[in-house]
Amino acid sequence: QVQLVESGGGLVQAGGSLNLSCTASGLTFSNYAIGWFRQAPGKEREFVADIKSSGTNTHYGDSVKGRFTISRDNAKNTMYLEMNSLKPEDTSVYYCAARLGVATMTSNEYPYWGQGTQVTVSS
Repeated sequence: QVQLVESGGGLVQAGGSLNLSCTASGLTFSNYAIGWFRQAPGKEREFVADIKSSGTNTHYGDSVKGRFTISRDNAKNTMYLEMNSLKPEDTSVYYCAARLGVATMTSNEYPYWGQGTQVTVSS
């Protein structure tokens, strides 16, 4: 059974940083592309970042480009989202997701999802 477990969310002041982690089990992690998405109350799920299975290619949503960094450690079955210069509009529940094959910005192409972790940025 595939499981993705996020951690690292919390409350931070604007301009601060947080590091999210997502640990996977039940799959051959190195074969899977990973994505981070977020969803705020009343809003649609938004693409944040994705990373190829090998970790050699990454993509970012326009709203986080230059502030967030996605990475992965295939030996630890874990991926990371480093978030810097956080803004109140980054407040959301953040989800990691996994799919076999190429990375994509389209959330419904990911079959496996974590439970989400809340990130709150105060002004």
